[in-house]
Amino acid sequence: MFGAVEAGGTKFICAVGPSPDKLLAKVSFPTTSPQETLAKVNEFFLQQIEENGALRAIGLGSFGPINISRQSADFGKLAATPKKGWAGFDIVKAISKTVNTDVALETDVNCALLGEAAFGSGKGVEDLAYITIGTGIGGGLMNKGRLIQGYSHPEIGHMLAVRHPDDQDFPGICAFHGGQCFEGLASGPAIEKRWACKAVELDKNHKAWKIQGYYIAALCMNLLLSVTPKRIILGGGVMNQRQLFPIIREELTSLLAGYIDLASNNLNLQEVIVPAGLDGEGALQGAILLAKQYVDENVSHQQSG
Repeated sequence: MFGAVEAGGTKFICAVGPSPDKLLAKVSFPTTSPQETLAKVNEFFLQQIEENGALRAIGLGSFGPINISRQSADFGKLAATPKKGWAGFDIVKAISKTVNTDVALETDVNCALLGEAAFGSGKGVEDLAYITIGTGIGGGLMNKGRLIQGYSHPEIGHMLAVRHPDDQDFPGICAFHGGQCFEGLASGPAIEKRWACKAVELDKNHKAWKIQGYYIAALCMNLLLSVTPKRIILGGGVMNQRQLFPIIREELTSLLAGYIDLASNNLNLQEVIVPAGLDGEGALQGAILLAKQYVDENVSHQQSG
């Protein structure tokens, strides 16, 4: 039995089950204060343990930035998040201490990537990027089937962006970079701020989509040129606007200007730029996989030792 937490800036989703396709219980609630939110998380797991037995581990996919290095004294602590009250909060300790279960930690987007790689739009592809475009913009990277990590997790949404010619005056909404990064220019709140309405309220032929498609294409170009994924999966609430995909592919073709010969690498943009395939369930499924992987690796380490 494994536990899973998708800790988002807007809502938390918790689940338990023996595998991603056999969840026994699931609950969702809004993200409020750390204390109130984690009290609900722990209440759910303690109840499930009583009803279904002990959990071998809990997989946690959290919004960030968050310290994911187990060698760090700050492991499990959120860093400079704009989410009020959460900066510095030790989310791993808050769960493991109460539930008395090991917690395997990743970012929410990395968990979504794990889920999509195993069951969704990335199945059968070892070199992947996953980008979520919603309340914020985040991303995860996979090379040869393994997540790419350095000193920390990738912060794809905060890479510097070149402004669209028709979008020079919008100040952006990023608390750190204003309109200089992709999150500040192309996240859901940026769309709402720029056009004074939510993305779903915009007409499908509105000029907003040309600008949005340009920014997402530029982000995809940066990834194609730097980490060379064979597929880029686009998820999150904004990407429910399916009219964006042909615009992104068209803008990306223009931006690349023939520099990358996709055909010689047996690639085409219809297969490279794709929507997420798990209907918003990728992070939760990936969190279950993360917990199972954590247990398997510990068992293997103990046996080899």
